[in-house]
Amino acid sequence: MSINLFDLTGKVALITGAVHGLGMAMAKGLGNAGATIVVNNNSINKLNGAVAEYKASGLNAYGYAFDVTDENVVKKAVTKIEKEVGPIDILVNNAGIIKRTSIIDMEVADFNAVIQVDLVAPFIVSKIIAKGMIERGGGKIINICSMMSELGRDSVSAYAAAKGGLKMLTRSMATEWAKYNIQTNGIGPGYFATSQTAPIRVDGHPFNDFIISRTPAGRWGNPDDLQGAAIFLSSSASDFINGHVVYVDGGILATIGKPSNED
Repeated sequence: MSINLFDLTGKVALITGAVHGLGMAMAKGLGNAGATIVVNNNSINKLNGAVAEYKASGLNAYGYAFDVTDENVVKKAVTKIEKEVGPIDILVNNAGIIKRTSIIDMEVADFNAVIQVDLVAPFIVSKIIAKGMIERGGGKIINICSMMSELGRDSVSAYAAAKGGLKMLTRSMATEWAKYNIQTNGIGPGYFATSQTAPIRVDGHPFNDFIISRTPAGRWGNPDDLQGAAIFLSSSASDFINGHVVYVDGGILATIGKPSNED
């Protein structure tokens, strides 16, 4: 009897912030692999629209509005989800924000806001859900990191600090929870073709040309390119993989790049 290592049938997956873009692509991947999808956002309108899109794609999906940075709110939301949908087997900490400001000009409040959503929220949501995973004998946690978990870049200091911290938080979670059969890993997306990057993804735009020349694959990522990594790290295929960040970046982090005049 063959076993499909990537089958998520019967699993419940919570993907925070998955109302559009990369989060939605990963959630659809998990849903198509058999998981019941639970998505979160602060906006009811965005949440309802996303759930409708998931259901239109034939997926079993639910939406819950709550603030991932508020521990008490998260506790109540997780209790409600697990009562109404089922125990959470897979957690994808995808919710995130970015503020593009130079370090000198960035307000402390803005820096803290990014840290709260991009680093503290994964800590809060993970610690709450991990308790149930420990009681049930296992689970999967995926933290959405970034190339900024490895590289610095001007104007994104708070984001890079948060994502660098999230990489190390991922390793610490793996260290503490692996003995409970919980696998904690990260996914680090490269540069992807989304509605947010559309204005700079035009021929002749300096940043578009830079990304294409800098990426060995020679293109921007398609959001669906993230689905394989998300399914793998959510499935029994990754049962002995812990504390790693899988960079889905077309090879950017593997190379120093090439001179602009090279073919």
